[in-house]
Amino acid sequence: MIVSRARRIAALSALLAFTAPAMAQNNKDPIADFYRGKTVTIVAGSSVGGGLDVYARLLARHLQRFIPGNPAVVATNMPGAGSLIAAKHLYTVAPKDGTHIAIFLPGAIFEPLFGTTERASFDPTKLNFIGNGNSEAVVCITRRDAPVQTYGDVFQKELVIGATGPGSTLVDYPVVIRNLLGAKLKIISGYKGSREVNLAVQQGELQGICGLGWSSAKLQYPDLFEPSSLVKVLALEDVKPHPELASKNIPLTVDFAKTPEQRQILNLFYTQGVITRPFALPPGVPQERVAALRKAFIDTMRDRELQADAAKQRTDAVPQTGEELQQIVDTLYTTSPQLIGQLKEALNAK
Repeated sequence: MIVSRARRIAALSALLAFTAPAMAQNNKDPIADFYRGKTVTIVAGSSVGGGLDVYARLLARHLQRFIPGNPAVVATNMPGAGSLIAAKHLYTVAPKDGTHIAIFLPGAIFEPLFGTTERASFDPTKLNFIGNGNSEAVVCITRRDAPVQTYGDVFQKELVIGATGPGSTLVDYPVVIRNLLGAKLKIISGYKGSREVNLAVQQGELQGICGLGWSSAKLQYPDLFEPSSLVKVLALEDVKPHPELASKNIPLTVDFAKTPEQRQILNLFYTQGVITRPFALPPGVPQERVAALRKAFIDTMRDRELQADAAKQRTDAVPQTGEELQQIVDTLYTTSPQLIGQLKEALNAK
């Protein structure tokens, strides 16, 4: 009896010794195993302090907790060409293993569709979008002492505004309004980022800035609606009202369209306002890692700690999932060639 029990215990121990490695192998998480001990880099296609930089660093502070394996997460900057440099680097140079993420301006997504041939050297539909940090209103702001006091004035008086490079909302938004609707906008481009443009506005070098994200405007001008503020919101560059701005009777630029065709072109162009803070991975990243980072992104953005962090910075963070963003981009690239041609003409006319 004692011998038989001893034999059964010995047999059970042998069985456990044989199956334990297999069970452990089955319970391993390949995503966690890959990311453990690694560093995930988030590249912001703007200078330090710009709108993209704010969102990149906001995500970087919290993402580690939600990626399996808890890798280190760092944010860095790659400004230039309206964030096209960062987007193209992600597309062509960045490792395709899920350790490099980039956030760039929506113009980088639109540029290959609407821009000139020499700048359109990549296919945004092949990027793996993991989410959008915020669907943002875009505004035009001016100094209170500028000769232009209402948006209607820009069709009668010159307004001198600052911008970065082609493909940036700071360039493309005013260019379209100038070429399509006839606004008298003098655009001084070449600034490194929105932070530098706003500094020039504060110093009186410029009269305003258009194509600026509302969250960035609030961050850089917290007293925007105070009568003592240096600047004011001239217009909302969108097709639909924004509650916060509508309460202040800020006009929509689309309402200055003179024909149904102009309105249709602006409706297409302003689609990018839905995806103002897109985060993406390069093409070719294994789909299981794309799925893991999409989940980590949306869980991070909805996390109470991140939302509290965003609130402290006066930054809106109303995210969209990677799947939603991917669908928007794919649909955008099926737009009729005729409408795209009309918008191209408005974007590229001198």
